[in-house]
Amino acid sequence: MYFDIFNGDADGICALHQLRLAAPRPEARLITGVKRDITLLAKAELAAIEQCTLTVLDISLDSNREPLLSLLNRGNNIFYYDHHAATDIPHSKLLETHILASADTCTSLIVSKALDNRYAGWAICGVYGDNLHDQAQKLAATLSLSDTETDQLREIGELLNYNGYGTIPADLHYHPEELYRAVAPFENPFEFFTNSEHLTTLRKGYDADIASALNCKEYNPKGKNRIFILPNAPWARRVSGVFANMKAREQPDSAHALITENDDGTLRISVRAPLNNKKNAVTLCKQFPTGGGREAAAGINSIPESLFDDFIQAFNTTYS
Repeated sequence: MYFDIFNGDADGICALHQLRLAAPRPEARLITGVKRDITLLAKAELAAIEQCTLTVLDISLDSNREPLLSLLNRGNNIFYYDHHAATDIPHSKLLETHILASADTCTSLIVSKALDNRYAGWAICGVYGDNLHDQAQKLAATLSLSDTETDQLREIGELLNYNGYGTIPADLHYHPEELYRAVAPFENPFEFFTNSEHLTTLRKGYDADIASALNCKEYNPKGKNRIFILPNAPWARRVSGVFANMKAREQPDSAHALITENDDGTLRISVRAPLNNKKNAVTLCKQFPTGGGREAAAGINSIPESLFDDFIQAFNTTYS
């Protein structure tokens, strides 16, 4: 039995799509979720499987260490592609890793290089979705794409990424598994851009949600770093990541934090390190419960409102 396990954002979807274009596996069971549902190896569907083949993309090994070890102990073969920090990678003949923890790469780029850039157009979509515009443009230049074509790939990536944000799948326009299946028939991303009804729906949703977000004022504006607080609403949860990316590109020397309230009164936080100094986002977020991510972009799924001031202080200290 085969399992494809992937983050529900643009990077995870585009990384898997490249692999399956190269080596189709229609019988594989798909396991994914909202972007921040990263402990995917702990899902119930995997609790007792033995001697299966798993392909894992764009989820932190450190966050999945215990279930990963359990899966290896039960004789499962695992291929792991990721760009998040991974300390002490297990040594096993059943585990093949393609992990590069760098602020200037993503899983779609790692997969693309493993495939000799065979499906570089889809890699570019994933790279744009992960807000790595310089890297996306460099790869686009190798394909001699026009500005219009490059913009189309950027929009695909940003819209796929927009769909991944939310606390629960009900917040999203499409469950990430459905969105991956919508992408899967298209080897050519430009055909997807032209023909996809899913992309049309995401475009309309994005335009409406980003317009609402742009009405939100900066919190306590002072200094070079910026903080935005969005309301507890599905549109705010959907747009949080792409809005944070947008603001980060506006002021690349500034760090950004975007805060929304969860249904239980706790806070959900997205952090973007300055694009000109992509460091310490994950170090900052791991100081708090449920924090994680990578150097350039990280987040906290749920912290008590009582820790709000502590977070603000740590954020400003980290990016002083």
